[in-house]
Amino acid sequence: MLLRRLSFLIPFFISFALYAQSPYSVVSPNGAVMAVVETSPSLNWQIFLRNRPLTTLAPLSLSLAEHGILGANPEVKMTDWASTDIVRRPDVRQKSATVTDQFNELTLTFKGDWGVVFRAYNEGVAYRFFTNFKGKATVLDETFAFRPILCNTIFFPEEESFYSHNERIAKRLSPADLNEHHLASLPALAELDGGVKILLTETDLQHYPGLWVLGTASKNGSLRGTFPRLPKHTVELTDRDIQPTDRTPFLAITDGTRQYPWRLMLIAEKDQQLLTNQLPWLLAAPSRLKDASWIRPGKVAWDWWNNLNVHGVDFRAGVNTATYCHFVDFAAENDLDYIILDEGWSEPGDLRRINPALDMDGLAAYSKTKNVGLILWVTWTTIDRQFDELLPNLKKWDIKGLKIDFMQRDDQQAVNFYWRMAEKCAANKLLVDFHGAHKPAGLQRTWPNVLTFEGVYGLEQAKWDDKKQIDPEHDVTLPFLRQVAGPMDYTPGAMLNYQKNDWAPSWNRPASLGTRCHELAKYIVFESPLQMLADSPTNYRKEPECLRFLSKVPVVWEKTVALDGKIGDFVAVARQAADSLWYIGAMTDWNTRELTLETDFLPKGDYEIEIYQDGPNADRCAQDYLRTIRRMKSGDKLGVKMAPGGGFVAVLRKM
Repeated sequence: MLLRRLSFLIPFFISFALYAQSPYSVVSPNGAVMAVVETSPSLNWQIFLRNRPLTTLAPLSLSLAEHGILGANPEVKMTDWASTDIVRRPDVRQKSATVTDQFNELTLTFKGDWGVVFRAYNEGVAYRFFTNFKGKATVLDETFAFRPILCNTIFFPEEESFYSHNERIAKRLSPADLNEHHLASLPALAELDGGVKILLTETDLQHYPGLWVLGTASKNGSLRGTFPRLPKHTVELTDRDIQPTDRTPFLAITDGTRQYPWRLMLIAEKDQQLLTNQLPWLLAAPSRLKDASWIRPGKVAWDWWNNLNVHGVDFRAGVNTATYCHFVDFAAENDLDYIILDEGWSEPGDLRRINPALDMDGLAAYSKTKNVGLILWVTWTTIDRQFDELLPNLKKWDIKGLKIDFMQRDDQQAVNFYWRMAEKCAANKLLVDFHGAHKPAGLQRTWPNVLTFEGVYGLEQAKWDDKKQIDPEHDVTLPFLRQVAGPMDYTPGAMLNYQKNDWAPSWNRPASLGTRCHELAKYIVFESPLQMLADSPTNYRKEPECLRFLSKVPVVWEKTVALDGKIGDFVAVARQAADSLWYIGAMTDWNTRELTLETDFLPKGDYEIEIYQDGPNADRCAQDYLRTIRRMKSGDKLGVKMAPGGGFVAVLRKM
């Protein structure tokens, strides 16, 4: 690691002395991004890109009951600059096997034993507070403000309240559409004049509530931070819903000596740069696992979305032993790693009361002979109470992971649950899929057994989505917005696919909006190291070509190349697998689209390319597709034509 501590000589190309009094600055390694920090009369920050201001000065402060407002009339005690350039290797390779961690850092320590750290990356700016107080600290409030210049559009995942699964459509709004009553979960994204994008999110969220944003009355796209306050009283409404009924006047009670979550402003001059931005992972706390070799990402045959609707069999399908053995057989035949037993395998409020139609001992023994792991769905309320009671059964059945659902909060109390449960599961070598969850905020790096999160408006909503919002336009928004924060369990895989006017919600035979190739491309474009096959084994077996692709496509990647894209319109990425195969996935919104993709990322040579593309009638029958195989050379341009709601998939094998 290259680490340089600089006190007087600052080799950054800026027009004023960095060692002087306010303002202070820190510049990205490539010299393009600069954060300016004002300390007089109060703390403020501003971002520049290539000497162009992207934001105006915005305040930051932290209010503690015991120590007052940190940021009001601060007195600089010490300044420290540092640079880091190191290659990091994730325990779980979501986008790539290696991640370059390259930044310049400014640390301002203030009189009173507190400070703030700013980091400038080529891909954005981040800051966080730190305190060095004895005993506990009561956080009354934190000021976060975002004040963009010449903002044209805000992608705003509007929420009704802090009590939410964070499953939202990102509304494309003009700044004039927002006021102080509009609330959004993160990530949110601002598009500035000239097309520059700034994505707001956070990471290393520990022992603290999640950051949300409110609109303002300024009408210029300004946003201000807000937080769910620590619950004073809660009520358990059902076996899964614990809702705050009264809140304290403070955000958190925490250690006086600590680092606070990072506030991230990710910058992209081209939309596709967001597809490979890994700052939320890089700024999270490092892994706490000494040995992560037992963590096994993989694909999952999922029961709930298809409502266990298998047919052409000699048993009554449902939550019973025969049906789950059928799912195990399907998984084994197609090299899928896991099946999930979703709601119904036990009483949700008492995990000791197993469904009498289900022989868990027998199913566990059978799945072991087939080398298929079992993952159990549980509610967060019940697993929190009964983890230790359930543990003997988890070990007896050789359960590989838990799908933990219905938190629908990110106040400090709920965030502490995520961390507590991630650690407990890691200690017992259990994978975790958090559903009913807030956005990823670094937990997946610190506890890499946490493979994926929902916190996304995913395919499951298509079972009742009368407004047809789980559609191709939504699908080509997520990679630039929600997915930047971390893995998302969108649960793709529908084998019944329809164009907009032909589609209707269905509980027993759910279908997706968009073409078959749009659905296949999700497995390349969408990132989840625990990836679902959401449809019925019966439907997959009717589609052997598509099933062959789904059985082989990886869930983790050696390398990701962003080929092209525009948020809400289309996306195209290339990814390299561990076996050196390259996969290309592209999706479009409801518009027919033709792309010409560069292939100069490929190592030189001749390739066999297997293509799945929208068929000539996919605009009328969305399941229409063509599979072809031909040869090409690296560097050849690749033409892509997509139907409305369409997609494209290619697998490249070097000859």
